[in-house]
Amino acid sequence: MKNKGPFEYRLSWDDVVYEPGTLKVVATRNGKKWAADIVKTTGPAVKLELKADRAAIRADGKDLSFVTVTVEDKDGLMVPRALNNIRLSIKGPAEIVATGNGDATSHASFQSKEPDAFNGLCLAIIRAKNGDPGKITIKAESDGLAAATLVIRSSDR
Repeated sequence: MKNKGPFEYRLSWDDVVYEPGTLKVVATRNGKKWAADIVKTTGPAVKLELKADRAAIRADGKDLSFVTVTVEDKDGLMVPRALNNIRLSIKGPAEIVATGNGDATSHASFQSKEPDAFNGLCLAIIRAKNGDPGKITIKAESDGLAAATLVIRSSDR
């Protein structure tokens, strides 16, 4: 096969007309199902959701939890074009050490407590305070959307 440059592994369907609904894609390899994905049209953004990579971290001043903020519609689907400004706050023995959204064109500080969502997502990195275990509550708010809270715990172990 001749190398087609950067577009060698891209697929496109230029004659497909957009219609709201559900799109299911199934990829095959050697005639057998290899991968599948489903994408559904979302409604307008109505709420925020928080999800941590771990429910507990060590209170050693070094351990981190990565908390994803998702802008969702009424059915809990991530709204892929949402760019909402997110206000983050934290209570308990921890701090927000960095935020980000994956937008390579953004000049926002990684220390900002008010990142903008990019394509419906942003991230907060939480660090527990050294020698101070306990309940950590993270809150995300955005104008016009239902806020979200999440609890993680820090411990000496």
